Amino acid sequence: MRELVTAYIGLGANLGSAASTVATAIDAIADMDGVALTLQSSLYSSAPVDAGGPDYVNAVVEIQTRLTAPDLLSALQAIELGAGRERPYRNAPRTLDLDLLLYGDARIASATLDVPHPRMRERAFVLLPLAEIAPHRVAQDQLDAVANQRVQTYGS
Repeated sequence: MRELVTAYIGLGANLGSAASTVATAIDAIADMDGVALTLQSSLYSSAPVDAGGPDYVNAVVEIQTRLTAPDLLSALQAIELGAGRERPYRNAPRTLDLDLLLYGDARIASATLDVPHPRMRERAFVLLPLAEIAPHRVAQDQLDAVANQRVQTYGS
């Protein structure tokens, strides 16, 4: 049997009932075979980065999984499709976006997957919820570098 790996997944949505979609996606992740949801952040609201459209609702979850990183990515993409995810152009508004941020301490660079997520350190909407549930994964200088990005707890 494969060893358990701790992985972190970023969630975001800015179309439709975004907060409900993110909550439903968290439930879907928790229900995946080979996955145990161990922690989830609060919901956050953030302005789109390098894109237009309404504000996003974001969160990060920690899971324990026996799935390989590519299998986990495929399962996450199936959840996105179930939520009506389309990819008409880069950074388009979306019903749901699920990003595999970290997969243990693995470094993966393939045509379909980059881990750690290549832009996570540039995005407050990833770093703040990640720091909430896994402060050991986010350095203060990383938070300082994104302090100018507008992110707040959802609903505040």
